[in-house]
Amino acid sequence: MNINVKKLNPDAKLPTGGHPGDAGIDFYAICEVVFAPHAQMRVPTGVAIEIPPGHVGLIWDKSSVSFNQGLKVMGGVIDAGYRGEIIMNLYNTTDREQRIPKGNKIAQMIIQKFEECAIVETQELSDTVRGEGREGSTGAN
Repeated sequence: MNINVKKLNPDAKLPTGGHPGDAGIDFYAICEVVFAPHAQMRVPTGVAIEIPPGHVGLIWDKSSVSFNQGLKVMGGVIDAGYRGEIIMNLYNTTDREQRIPKGNKIAQMIIQKFEECAIVETQELSDTVRGEGREGSTGAN
């Protein structure tokens, strides 16, 4: 599958794959961003992408960014019809200021096929073994 990418800024880096067979496509910061402790900020990438119909782009943490800096992705569903800039929304979970330099990897996207579904109201749902069991429904350990 080919993914068309448009640079919206000449300094933008195109998304890249890490290793052959990796699911995630890495995105890069177009500018330096400094996060105050426990602050949420948007990090622009300077690129727009064309996700094929029937697919969605799911934004996930880069493990190095989340493990080493405590920056977590907040939200992250990019629909196929969206053609604007990909902007990553990150939250600093730490008590320390965190810095992302211009050009650093910030998050990754997985392109995934999905099924369109119609929402149908009903009075009853089918029975399952789990039923309405929530957290802890499989036992304490």
